[in-house]
Amino acid sequence: MPANTGAEARIKLNRERVLTTAIRLADENGIERLTMRKLGEELGVEAMSLYNHVANKTDLLNGMIDTVFEEVELPSHSDSWKTALRKRSLSLREMLKRHTWANGLMDSAATPGAATLRHHDRVIGTFRNAGFSLAMTAHALAVLDSYVYGFAKQDQALPFDTEEEAAAMGQVFLAHLLPDQYPYLHEFTTGHVLQPGYSFGKEFVPGLDLVLDALEQERDAEVKVTGEARAG
Repeated sequence: MPANTGAEARIKLNRERVLTTAIRLADENGIERLTMRKLGEELGVEAMSLYNHVANKTDLLNGMIDTVFEEVELPSHSDSWKTALRKRSLSLREMLKRHTWANGLMDSAATPGAATLRHHDRVIGTFRNAGFSLAMTAHALAVLDSYVYGFAKQDQALPFDTEEEAAAMGQVFLAHLLPDQYPYLHEFTTGHVLQPGYSFGKEFVPGLDLVLDALEQERDAEVKVTGEARAG
């Protein structure tokens, strides 16, 4: 039974409460099961009352995305660009773990909110202030976010959550890996996946550092070529 009904719910209802409740329902049940009717029931109001605070379902989703973007740490101007974007990427991954439904929706809004715009502006500014050209900034942003979002999606899709489950799945997988037929898969499974403490999630940070190091090398190479061209 809804906790709030009638006049009490109408007085207390506002856009922030609608969005935070919608986020909680999406976290618990998945975004595909979130409807205006169910949201209204959770808030103790008729679904039509929600339209005083969100224009439609699209506006609701845009607002939810903007709200969870506020959970992501913005790159700090006091850090080096690599440190700033490393912290931001780690924070973004943690947010995506809390709100798995958001992966795939983060950049889909036709009318993004202030938090979304602020986030992207700061990330782009971090690259630009570090000496990346506009073109290289576009490349770097695409590579970095593809890694973070892609890793989160793959991690979510794996059929195990704990190290024990990963080891058990590895043993099942290993039974189908004849060393003479799949030598590298066999080596990888026995020498890495089945080693104590293995967790796919632990691959995120080393992979992130590889991406950032590669972007630094590309930035330095571009700066060198540009400098030589100007000197010539």
